[in-house]
Amino acid sequence: MQIKEEFKKLIPALSVEEFKQLEQNCLAEGIREKIITWNGFIIDGHNRFEIATRWNLEYETETKRFKDENEVKEWMINNQFGRRNLSNYQRSVLALELESVFSERAKENLSDGGKGCQISDKVDTKKELAKVANVSHDTIAKVKVIEAKATQEVKAQLSTGEVSINQAYQEIKKEEKKEQQEVKKQEYEQRVETVAKNEFKVDIFKTKEKFRVIYSDPAWSYNDKQETPQLGGAAKHYDTMSVSEICSLPVKEISEKDSVLFLWVTSPLLEDAFTVIKAWGFKYKTSFVWDKVKHNMGHYNSVRHEMLLIATKGSCTPDNKKLYDSVQSIERNDNHSEKPIEFLNIIDDLYNYGNKLEMFCRDIKKDKWYGWGNEI
Repeated sequence: MQIKEEFKKLIPALSVEEFKQLEQNCLAEGIREKIITWNGFIIDGHNRFEIATRWNLEYETETKRFKDENEVKEWMINNQFGRRNLSNYQRSVLALELESVFSERAKENLSDGGKGCQISDKVDTKKELAKVANVSHDTIAKVKVIEAKATQEVKAQLSTGEVSINQAYQEIKKEEKKEQQEVKKQEYEQRVETVAKNEFKVDIFKTKEKFRVIYSDPAWSYNDKQETPQLGGAAKHYDTMSVSEICSLPVKEISEKDSVLFLWVTSPLLEDAFTVIKAWGFKYKTSFVWDKVKHNMGHYNSVRHEMLLIATKGSCTPDNKKLYDSVQSIERNDNHSEKPIEFLNIIDDLYNYGNKLEMFCRDIKKDKWYGWGNEI
């Protein structure tokens, strides 16, 4: 009799305790079950054959007839499902051994004028595998990823139940995300190093660039005609825009599908800010509060704070998991509407790769940031 490794690996390994118990039973009672073969290869009874050889025990054999190796594999796997108490992970691993068998069968059944229906093949194959393993489609998909990328140590822990399928899968996805971020970060660093400084000035209506991070301090219109010597209303210091004009800016087109928006707004215009966020294709998440420390005149109270709203499009959680205080106490200067550089530093720390754009800026304050605004 011969042992074919391709067949042997279809048999989930016994634990040390399970093998020892089987060996004791065989020594006490003999080899009671027949060893099954096909074309001279063992297809059931590898452990019994090993014990019989070691202890020179007698055994009987039985020959099975199959059309080809695919039929042999299918029989072996179904035989294991029927005889052993296997975990969902072990059942899924075994079922995946039949993927090529079922895929070929699906192509034969679903061929269209000799041309395989590729999408249907995939769907039907997944259904068949899940059905054979008696697990969900999602479990089969996760185990397929695990088998391709997990270490042998993790696979051993899955077999013993020390680690769940979901835990192993999530760890792989975390590592994949880290690797993808690192690649993107390196590509970005290489690219921006070749960009001349004046090329960071951008026209958002014409640029082909896409931005992962957008930081915006819109030219909100307050209908405020104050003539305070140093500060006064916004219109005294720069051209203002209506909410509809701000909403019409092409932020949706120039932002990446996974991007983040940091939007400045004062308390009187808070409601308008959410209109802008929606128009630009983002969804509000949370906010920073800038405590300006100094007193500032308001109609209802002493307004000494401003809000930096955070909104995302797609999935764009921070690369750095450091949690900054949501309230930042930084004394304002006397330049109208000027925001502290500390907020740009925080954003740079949270998001360490990707194109970054500051909108409505007076100058480009940080390296590797693009800028757009009337004054630049």
